[in-house]
Amino acid sequence: AMRRSPREVASGSRVLVVGAGGIGCELLKNLVVSGFRRISIIDLDTIDVSNLNRQFLFRKEHVGQSKALVAKQSVLKYGRDADITAYHDSVLEEKYGVDFFSGFDIVLIALDNRAARNHVNRLCLAANVPLVESGSAGYLGQVTVIRKGVTACYECKEQQKQKSYPACTIRNTPSEPIHCVVWAKYLFSQLFGEADPDQDVAPDTEDPELSSSSSTTPAVANGSQANEQQSQKQTTRSWAEATGYDPSRLLKKLFADDIRYLLTMSVLWQRPGRRAPTPLTDEQLDGSGDAAPQSDGYQRDHAVWSAAQCCHVFRLAVDQLRRRYAERSSADDYLVFDKDDQAAMDFVASAANLRAYAFGITANSRFTVKAMAGNIIPAIATTNAIIAGLIVLEALKVLDGRPEQCRSVFLEKKLHPRGRIIIPCALPQPNPKCYVCAPQPQVTLRCDPSILTVGALRDRVLKAELAMVAPDVEIEGRGVILVSSEAGETESNDPQPLARFGIGNHARLRCDDFLQRYNLLIIIAAADPADAEQRLPDGVDFQIVGDLQSVQATAEAAAAPPPATSGRKRRSEAVESGPLGSGEAKKARLLDEADDDDELEIVAAPKSADGASSQEPDIVLLD
Repeated sequence: AMRRSPREVASGSRVLVVGAGGIGCELLKNLVVSGFRRISIIDLDTIDVSNLNRQFLFRKEHVGQSKALVAKQSVLKYGRDADITAYHDSVLEEKYGVDFFSGFDIVLIALDNRAARNHVNRLCLAANVPLVESGSAGYLGQVTVIRKGVTACYECKEQQKQKSYPACTIRNTPSEPIHCVVWAKYLFSQLFGEADPDQDVAPDTEDPELSSSSSTTPAVANGSQANEQQSQKQTTRSWAEATGYDPSRLLKKLFADDIRYLLTMSVLWQRPGRRAPTPLTDEQLDGSGDAAPQSDGYQRDHAVWSAAQCCHVFRLAVDQLRRRYAERSSADDYLVFDKDDQAAMDFVASAANLRAYAFGITANSRFTVKAMAGNIIPAIATTNAIIAGLIVLEALKVLDGRPEQCRSVFLEKKLHPRGRIIIPCALPQPNPKCYVCAPQPQVTLRCDPSILTVGALRDRVLKAELAMVAPDVEIEGRGVILVSSEAGETESNDPQPLARFGIGNHARLRCDDFLQRYNLLIIIAAADPADAEQRLPDGVDFQIVGDLQSVQATAEAAAAPPPATSGRKRRSEAVESGPLGSGEAKKARLLDEADDDDELEIVAAPKSADGASSQEPDIVLLD
């Protein structure tokens, strides 16, 4: 039979696009002009003024409206006969389950959220629907095809901690130290740098979680808070200029008044496992001279400052920065954050840790904050456009029945020796020990059962680390329901440690998520606090490992002397095993953790999913 034309392939296909942001706008336009006519788009977010510089389907008059609905109307200009269905909703909702995904021929991801990407990956595997996964970070981008049982899934290898975060997370609901560091860098720009509306630090009253609730406007309890709400309309810089950059007033506004205002957004703090912030007290914000951290360079950089010490450093840094800002040669000149500038780095480190103290997040040393502050990558419209084009090309191959021609494609900042920045590679094969797509998924949970509670198992292990949405947990062989996805059934178990239910070393927990149709076996490896080789690292409550052999290997490695050559540190407490130590997985991990100044090296071409040798050489990135 004659091969169909690309437009014939496109016109007969049902496509689901998840995400209508930077990549999603470009992707929707590409789909319509390529001849796709049956398209569904889902996105919970609303349009912010900061989106307008790179999400070209949106205009100023669209600010505050649904991205999915506006994108549908805007893209119809490129193909008025297209049948586009838009959902202003979260893909995590129960109604968008396996049955919903089964109604499409292919799913295209344009997301910047790790949890949602994991969820879509599992739904596509359960529905046996091909998935084209993509992402971008600055000048770098990646597109890959995922097919059940044929290629690696999104979760077959350890994922690098994401380097870009939703604005609502940064402004309203930080939960990790990096969120606080990003916020502090944004604050520097708002006060002294070239202010970007995409980097606002004030509480975000347009948070999608607020708009998805029955009460879209937070209640304001009294006149003081009403005045506070009015002040939110003023830019951070204009407010600071009006106060003369007074450090005391800045501290009070940022770490007390703004936190109190966030507490009025009660919907945000109703989510299980999310901790409401606590405004810093006047005593903490005083930061007297006696609170100065040690002056010795090494001790100062590596110690974790108290809240009072952070306030002291913040005051000194603001004094220096405001003088430099006042002395600039023209109104168009700004200060630029440089992690090697002591005043700028002191400002970011102290502000990030004060934010962390308010939200109950672990504070970090100046040294650690400096390392995090150097790894934040902006979104670039051109990168999104290239990635969106590559998504459509790979999708057409899948829909036309040419899976052997599909590739993982990487967009690089620098030319590699063959003179390319777009690098096609053979699709990675499934990881037989993947805890998602393996025939019998399982992981080992290394923990102290006398300390780890059932609530922490559900919220921190199953939901946060293993990306389940509605987990149920049963103790194997005993029929005891430890965690139920039905509200109220097992809440009394939450504060109890696992040991209270007879869970110890080698205990087996059967976990399933009915929304994702995903089953997982968790084997408990009890850590012994009295044994130096078996206890958990300081500050770590649990570790997720591939199997019990990994636990033994980790203990042996801890006892062994360090290698002669230093390497890149792991970015997660999860310990990999099996094929993730193979050459293919190492290459994938390096690509995923690439920095802008990495170099390229050509290596032997791996075999494709069907066993044939790839025409293109693979690449790895070397420091």
